[in-house]
Amino acid sequence: MVASVIWSLVSMVADKASSYLLEQYQVMEGMEEQHQIVMRQLPAILDVISDATHRQGAKAWLEELKMVAYEANDIFDEFKYEVLRCEAKKNGHYSKLGFDVVKLFPTHNRLVFRYKMGSKLRKIVKRIETLVAEMNAFGFSSPQQAPASRQWRETDSIIVDPENIVARSRDAERQEIIKELVGHATNNTAAHPLVLPIVGMGGLGKTTLAQLIYNDPEIQEHFHLRKWVCVSEDFDVRCLANKICNANESSLEEALQKLQHEINAKKWVTSGIRMLTSG
Repeated sequence: MVASVIWSLVSMVADKASSYLLEQYQVMEGMEEQHQIVMRQLPAILDVISDATHRQGAKAWLEELKMVAYEANDIFDEFKYEVLRCEAKKNGHYSKLGFDVVKLFPTHNRLVFRYKMGSKLRKIVKRIETLVAEMNAFGFSSPQQAPASRQWRETDSIIVDPENIVARSRDAERQEIIKELVGHATNNTAAHPLVLPIVGMGGLGKTTLAQLIYNDPEIQEHFHLRKWVCVSEDFDVRCLANKICNANESSLEEALQKLQHEINAKKWVTSGIRMLTSG
């Protein structure tokens, strides 16, 4: 379990660091050397995590690796937000989003952004290099096979290490969405469902944000009936309708009729969070 959690965290950072959008929008200008170090070192670390979890005396190394992965994830999230800001500005989408976009981004001053992020990245690279040096000194070895597949998988509502993630996540946005959902549930009926899209490129943490909201005590208190349904790349309306109402209808028409019956019978007060992933 420990190996899986840490491997997933480091793998997520490696994926974000290798995004072509970082180069396309030149948000890491002046930090190319540090960027390359991260991209070279993280795969090497990934290869030895499984072995490290079985070594005596490696607990402190693994704990440091987990903390570095959390901080590196935050750093590359900031780069992703800057990419999103550049993309929105380029396409003229600022005024079309319907809410205050400025607060979502780290800064609009590119020079200040590069100075701040360069300092952060150099510190994290130094810690990564220390981890690699210790990894080599301990003699951690790679397994014969890769520990996990990178193929697309179905997401669920379970969140890993929620205390650390809550402390490091976008708490303001989380609270804002919870307030919107609870307020709508209190003041509206099932005839007026609410859909809140969380939109952004891959790797920005949309699923994590939805998981935090779904598992929040206030949401659990106000929504006694909650349902997590993942819309996969293999989009099938019949399967989705069956999942929502725990049915097994063979045709689309029957599945939709079953879903409509369930909604009418239970008089749901529905507030939905729809996950839309781009990139």
